[in-house]
Formats: sequence, structure tokens, C-alpha cells
Amino acid sequence: MRIIESFLKSNRCYQKAEQNTRGGLMLHSVGCPQPSAQAFVGSWNNAEKAACVHAFIDANTGDIYQTLPWEYRGWHCGSGAKGSGNDTHIGVEMCEPSCIKYTGGATFTCSNIPAAQEAVRRTYESAVQLFAELCKKFRLDPLADGVILSHEEGHRRGIASNHGDPVHLWNQLKMGYTMDGFRKAVKAAMGSATVPAASSGTRITGTAQATADQMRAYIKAKNPNVAQSVIDMIPLYLSEGAAEGIRGDIAFSQSCLETGNFTFKGSAVTLDQNNFCGMGVTSNGMKGNSFDTPQIGIRAQIQHLKAYANSEQLVNPVVDPRFKYVARGSAEFVEWLGIQENPQRKGWAAGAEYGEKILTILTAITGAQAATPAPAPASPFPAVPFLIKVIIPDLNIRKSPGSADNTNLTGKFTGIGTFTIVEVSGSWGLLKSYQKNRNGWIYLGNPEYCEICF
Repeated sequence: MRIIESFLKSNRCYQKAEQNTRGGLMLHSVGCPQPSAQAFVGSWNNAEKAACVHAFIDANTGDIYQTLPWEYRGWHCGSGAKGSGNDTHIGVEMCEPSCIKYTGGATFTCSNIPAAQEAVRRTYESAVQLFAELCKKFRLDPLADGVILSHEEGHRRGIASNHGDPVHLWNQLKMGYTMDGFRKAVKAAMGSATVPAASSGTRITGTAQATADQMRAYIKAKNPNVAQSVIDMIPLYLSEGAAEGIRGDIAFSQSCLETGNFTFKGSAVTLDQNNFCGMGVTSNGMKGNSFDTPQIGIRAQIQHLKAYANSEQLVNPVVDPRFKYVARGSAEFVEWLGIQENPQRKGWAAGAEYGEKILTILTAITGAQAATPAPAPASPFPAVPFLIKVIIPDLNIRKSPGSADNTNLTGKFTGIGTFTIVEVSGSWGLLKSYQKNRNGWIYLGNPEYCEICF
């Protein structure tokens, strides 16, 4: 189970920040052939949307996109003669297969039943795990009357609008699922390990999936003022991780979590300690360990992760001062790094969902791999630097590109002559003599003003 925080901050429901009593959980399905949770996150994150649930479960991956804090009052089930489940229940939507087509009401046809069944199985199993975690978090008994309801059951109780989800989906695809069976599955999941089975967790041992460029792009976006020394040391996560067979992208994601994206705000360590994972901070007020160089600090972090991930010998000499205190192999998955989620109650940190927070960051770093960027349009200009020949005496020099009005004029002109362009932005060129402060731009797009010297 992976929870990806995707709060709908532009939605009026999120902005109102009303509280629910967290007395129960309500299960929905979206009622349209859309398997992607991100599609709903994108379309619902606006002030015009009059609905808002706490989470969507992706039918392609089983990932959970949390769209409201669990404590917020959602707008997910409407109301009935006896009030509204929005006041009492957390609402979760399961996305539906793309191969179904609704023909009226809750009735649909399906062009690929095996694929649809597989998609529904993913959402069902993730919903079981999520509801088990929420029941533990809020001390709810899933078998108690009214604690876990479907939207349909909520309507029958008079606290929700008239919908038939999600049982309509299960029945027509002959899944064999029932709400009573779902509640029992949640109860069973609460009594077992609260984290992934051996086949589905995110192993710390392995090869990094994120690249150094992706990590640099992520941290620059999150912290535009990040120190250059941090940018320079990013490849060390990959090289030190590869040396020990540990995923360096996981280590970097952990560092982002522990240091507040290298702002060190609220962190027990500082940049000059070269300790990017809170090592040695075992209680409030402790400063933690310090290391001579960033490489040694990252090596210590990789070694500490390896201590949790497996029982293999270290390749490099031990520099981790706390290596000997780890129960070797006690957290082979990222999801088990949090003590609360670890089946042996061992782990790196005591805070709830520690591993899931690391994975949320990792997902953001590697997310660019899921989309293929459109090719950039071909530029009409040669590679910089290049020469242009100005053929009028009064071509304006402007302070910035992109504006042809009179608000950014410098009051100067190029005069007739040949000039060097060192940067291009759209159809604007930066003059070499203004390169230092980037405050001298001319328009290149009118052949009546200037000619490109190819």
C-alpha cells in the first residue's frame, strides 16, 4: 500500500477545513470508466467543484492518492433523512476500469472482463489495507454497526444520497465481493502485519530508479535556495548506494524528508554536520552525529540502510557509528523503516508512516518517467552565440524579454550595426554587452529590423 499525498488545496472543501468526527469510513466507486486517480486529482482541484473525498484508489496501480486530511469533513456522500455521513465518515473512492461503459444508472457493459476484474481486485485489496490502517489510527472496530459502510448502505441508513456503489461494480463483474466480506477482510488485515507482503514491498536493496538529474530537478523545485554543495553531492547517493547494493534514490528521498528538503528547518542537524539523515538524533534536543565530508556522511547513511535492508557484509569500511545497534535485516522494505509499521517493531524512526513519507518523495522524484515530454519546437534561430545585423537606427533595447509595450524600455537603441546575441527567449535576444545583468534585450522576429547572420 502506497499513499501519495495529493491534497486538493484549491477545492473549497479543503479550504473550509471543517472537521469530521471520524466515527466511520465510507467506501465509494467513481461511477465512470476512469482508472486513473490522478485524473480526478487534477479535475477536482478547483474552487468550482462541489465534491471532495479523502482519497482515490488508482485502478491501474492500487496506489492511494490522499486528497484531504483524514480529519477534514469531506463532501463525498450527500445527505439523507437522518443527516449526512459527511459529518461522521471518511470517504474513499475506488477508480473503475476503462473497459466498462455505462448504459444507464448503475448498469454497464464491459469489453474486457478479465482486465476489468483485475483492476477491481487492485482497488479492493488497497481499500482493505487502507481501511485497516484507518481503523487502527482512529480506534474503530470494522465489524461494529455503521463503522464501515458503502455509499449504498449509507443511503439505506438515511445519511447519504441514492447511489449503488460500489456493490453494483462487484456484482456485475461477478467478483464475489460483498460489504460484509470487505469488513471481515479489514478486520483480518488489522490483525496481521500492517505493511506489504514480501512480494509487494519496496525493497531498499537494489539499483536506483531515479537519476541524478531527476533528484537535482526535484530539490531545486522544492528548495530554490538549496546550497550548491547539496547539488554537487547528489551523485554520491548513487555511487555510494551502488557500492553497497542499496538504492541511493531511496537514501536521497530519506534525506529530503529528514532535512526538510535541505532547508534544515525543524531539523536536529545542520548542513555543516554532513549528516543528512538525522543519524544519532535519538531524542529531542540531541544534535546528532557529524562527519568530515558529505561523502562520508552519505556513506554512513547508506551503511545504516543496508543494516536494516539485509545481512550482507559491508563493502567499504564501516563509518556508520550506529551500525552495530541495528537488528540486521529487520526492515528490508522502505515501508518497514517506521517502527509503528514494522512487524518486529524495529525501524529507523518512531513517527507514523515514516516509510510511506519517503516513498511519497521518491514517487515525486521519479514521476517524470511516467510522461514523455512533447518535443520542443524547432527554434528559428541558430545556437548561441550568434550575430545579428540591425538595419534600423532606433531598435529599442528592453530590460526583459517577452513584452513589446513601453513598460520595460531602457531608453537606449542599438543603432545600425552587427551585434552578438548570447541568449534567446522566444523571439527576443540578449545582447552580449548586457550579459552580466541580463537587462538588454532586442526583438529578433521582424526582418524589417534585423537580419540573422547564420
